[in-house]
Amino acid sequence: MNGLSRLDLSSWLPGPGRRLSARAWTTLTVALIVFGVAALAAGRGLASGAVGEVMRVRFGGDGERTRVVVDLDRTSRGEIIQSGDDGRIVVTLSGVAPSRGLNGTGVGLVRGWRVTGSGLASRVEMDLATSARIERRFLLPPGDGIAHYRYVIDLKATGRPPILGTTRAPARVPAEARSARPADRPLIFIDAGHGGRDPGAQGQSSNESDITLAAAQALKQELERTGRYRVRLTRDTDAYVALHRRVAIARQADADLFISLHADAGPDPATRGASVYTLSEQGAGRAVREFTRGDNWQRSLNLPGRDASVDRILLDMTQRATQNRSAQLARTLLSELEGADQPLLRRSHRDAGLAILLAPDVPAVLLEMGFITNPEDERMLNDARARRRLIRAVAQGIDRYFREPAGGLQMASNGAAGQP
Repeated sequence: MNGLSRLDLSSWLPGPGRRLSARAWTTLTVALIVFGVAALAAGRGLASGAVGEVMRVRFGGDGERTRVVVDLDRTSRGEIIQSGDDGRIVVTLSGVAPSRGLNGTGVGLVRGWRVTGSGLASRVEMDLATSARIERRFLLPPGDGIAHYRYVIDLKATGRPPILGTTRAPARVPAEARSARPADRPLIFIDAGHGGRDPGAQGQSSNESDITLAAAQALKQELERTGRYRVRLTRDTDAYVALHRRVAIARQADADLFISLHADAGPDPATRGASVYTLSEQGAGRAVREFTRGDNWQRSLNLPGRDASVDRILLDMTQRATQNRSAQLARTLLSELEGADQPLLRRSHRDAGLAILLAPDVPAVLLEMGFITNPEDERMLNDARARRRLIRAVAQGIDRYFREPAGGLQMASNGAAGQP
């Protein structure tokens, strides 16, 4: 029973031979009004189940890439039920109920669609025009002049004929088995800072480029040991790789994450501790300017390319989603480093317009593992056992990043690209 139903008003009522004062009558009247309104609201909440609503479904794109946008009046968490192998994609959205008559023909890779109820959730069911897979999915909160949530599903053609004819959802595959399939494992690019003719900062007995390469190789080994990731290095020898090239190869490979490893330096040898950099607002503006040069920038970002002003808005939204994910990774890394008793700078989460962070569609951070100009940090960075403790904390931070959704954002591929 609701606590309101147990409200005892007997103490407010006059006994035999007693009269209420005008003030007491006013108080009693207000109490009765409040009680009635609260009871009505509670009744409505119980009747509706406090469930949000799927407002509409929108499409954009073409036969190579199609974006599906599900407009919601509250936050939700999505789960893939069917991934497209049988010609259908089904995603459930928790805590939202469908409006009536949500169905129709699709666009691009989607032939037809419908939204059906499933308990306190909705099922977004899409029949595919050709074979496709979910490339990425994420939740956009209200912002940029839009007052509601948007659950975005990006589809990409696979070039394989779909297996049609089944209408029954296949048996659920355990998450562990799904993550074991190579196509489902996130791709992580690890960038060993500097290299070749660029040795980076110098300590008393070592160069930054050697420290970062050893750390990158150790992190690759630690992540691959879990079996949950595909991992690549931007360099695996003492070679020089241009900054723009490091970013480009990660984007070309559709990386889900980019982490650049460095060793800091400063004029005061007493300064020590790790820090994490993410892209600053000024850097974001620079990235937009750089990526919108030339005639084919929409193609490089998988945007529709029909209206430059619309594509510019889509690029801004893509970049905003990427910055949010980068900030999420920075927080989890710093939390794990602190938990492993790694020294941190007092202001350990920083932002800058560094070239290595400029990709608008790949979440990226730059980790300064410590100060090579500090004797204790330099000793730690060159000691295999101490380095292993640091790297294990970094790997645990990456695990948390992919395991824990941020504001409804689930384990998905790199940021947004297409038609929100």
